[in-house]
Amino acid sequence: MAETILEVRDLVKHYPVTRGVVFKKTVGHVKAVDGVSLELRQGETLGVVGESGCGKSTLARVIMNLEKPSSGAVSYKGQNVFALRPAEQRRMRRQIQLVMQDPYTSLNPRMTVGDLIGEPFEIHPEVAPKGDRRRRVQELLEVVGLNPEHINRYPHQFSGGQRQRIGIARALALRPDIIVCDEPVSALDVSIQAQVMNLLDQLQREFGLSYIFIAHDLSVVRHLSDRVAVMYLGKIVETGSDDEIYERPTHPYTQALLSAVPVPDPTSRENKAIIRLTGDVPSPADPPSGCRFRTRCWKAQEICAREVPALIERKDSDHPSACHFAEKREIVATHEA
Repeated sequence: MAETILEVRDLVKHYPVTRGVVFKKTVGHVKAVDGVSLELRQGETLGVVGESGCGKSTLARVIMNLEKPSSGAVSYKGQNVFALRPAEQRRMRRQIQLVMQDPYTSLNPRMTVGDLIGEPFEIHPEVAPKGDRRRRVQELLEVVGLNPEHINRYPHQFSGGQRQRIGIARALALRPDIIVCDEPVSALDVSIQAQVMNLLDQLQREFGLSYIFIAHDLSVVRHLSDRVAVMYLGKIVETGSDDEIYERPTHPYTQALLSAVPVPDPTSRENKAIIRLTGDVPSPADPPSGCRFRTRCWKAQEICAREVPALIERKDSDHPSACHFAEKREIVATHEA
């Protein structure tokens, strides 16, 4: 088994809810991330999937130390990133880079592509001597499939897929160990999504990168991920290998997500069960007691309101699942929840 290079333990990020204009009073908290634990191994891709608003992007920002956690720890190669001194923090930031969701807003329109990709060298001059930076930027453009001669162009002169390639080149500039991909293809056309995912796959093999790949599209996550963590309302509800999650899901929420994935084969589509969840996603400022999914779950019983289910392997499960009644389900008939 590959070495664990990033470990997230009991990570919590709550945002205060205030009332009043002059004398603000905290009246509650938005529990965006609430006790998340994850591990990322060398050279693997960990997919994090869930509905919009479940806390995926907040988790990415806290792992990157762009936001401070309310509690918990993130360790990179055994070092707690939140406990490092500023100089150590700066060195650590070289090793964990971010590819953002929207290629149209993540690039400064007033900077050329050469300046955008070369900016990390200004912050970390030890990585590339000043006289060698232009050549390095052109190499990075070539690595991500762009013309090195376009180094003096501006972002508006590129398509969405090309802009995302520029963002990937910028993330590669400092030769990181880990890249956090925060929904990197959700703003792109389907055909362009496949090109960018293939590029990420190629770069991982070439440079030995580890990815945390965040998305709400289950098919996209499966294409790249070795392991998958399913997130709901700030908590991880199921983890496992891609085969375990996609072929033997045990948590009702995962089963509902998978039932909504389109199936191109008409015969398989006719035999596929559809799980229709009732109700809306609860507010993270006032989540349900016990299991957070219980208000939409067809299996919910009294214990679900009373006890928070632990993320563990259970009797009818071969991988961790946060459900008191976790069981493998073959979706073959329509089920209305």
